[in-house]
Amino acid sequence: MSKVEPSMSTHDARPGMFKGILKSPTASSVLILLGFYVVLLVVFSVLSPYFMTLRNMLAISSNVAFIGLMAAAGTPLIIAGGLDLSVAAVAGLTGVVIAVLYSLGVPVWIAVLIAVLIGACVGAVNGLLATFLKLNPLIVTLGTMSIVSGFALILTGGLTKPLMIDGFNWIGSGRLFGVPVPAVLMVVVYILLAVVMRNTRFGRYVFAAGGNAEASRLLGLPVQPVQIALYIISAVSGAVAGTMLAAMLGAAAPNAAASHLLTVIAAIILGGTSLQGGRGSVWGTLVAVLILGTLNNGLTLLDVSSFWQDVTRGVVLLLAVGVDQVRRQIQEK
Repeated sequence: MSKVEPSMSTHDARPGMFKGILKSPTASSVLILLGFYVVLLVVFSVLSPYFMTLRNMLAISSNVAFIGLMAAAGTPLIIAGGLDLSVAAVAGLTGVVIAVLYSLGVPVWIAVLIAVLIGACVGAVNGLLATFLKLNPLIVTLGTMSIVSGFALILTGGLTKPLMIDGFNWIGSGRLFGVPVPAVLMVVVYILLAVVMRNTRFGRYVFAAGGNAEASRLLGLPVQPVQIALYIISAVSGAVAGTMLAAMLGAAAPNAAASHLLTVIAAIILGGTSLQGGRGSVWGTLVAVLILGTLNNGLTLLDVSSFWQDVTRGVVLLLAVGVDQVRRQIQEK
């Protein structure tokens, strides 16, 4: 059967004029998020004299970078109808693998490459199980999350491994023209993803797979290969984020990123990506990542208990899912 290019709605893939942007549900949600972010900045600026400083703003951008990387890659995956709960576990395993290999005499950059390849293999397993065997992505990635976390604990005995290496730590704490390296890498990733999603055939396939996978298959589109590729990209993003986090902390812990999984999912959904697939925006995800990072930073400056911060993140996640359902109902009407 001949392949047919999927027709895309204006708010999912094709750039339009300003009027089209204003009418686009996805673009409108990004604008609303930007408005909310500005309000958040104003509120915390009033409540804390230490908030709106260059040092604090750069700290926020650096601290959310590894979360932003995982959320960036998770966005097209969810748009395509998938889900990856193992990405934070892969981040933890990556740092552990790097630390263990380096302690055995392997050059650090070779260790990083091996760790990223292991992450890619985890993504490939997720993709094959979820697509060809048609297993529920939530169950598949929940299972691999447990397996990966278990291996990380086995390799370290549950202990934190030091990783203070000249050159390597620059990835997590260095600066480029005064801007933290993690923030620069995050922005570059979002720009590349935005270009791919809006201007390439692969990006159109992603939206088609999430919009109606069966119809797309009947049209001859490579739905399964695209979904597998997205699972691999998601896992690789976890490996890169884990490398960045280990370099930032100067140490590798098995569960270093585990507590941030909910933040990653919340950012993707809050950013306008539908859990049912077919709709989303990487820019919305980026703004949502900044909102959640700023919220965490502001509450810390106000000396709010970490326990209440956990409560806040849970509430934000529930609100994000609720907003997603309201968006879909409004769109259907």
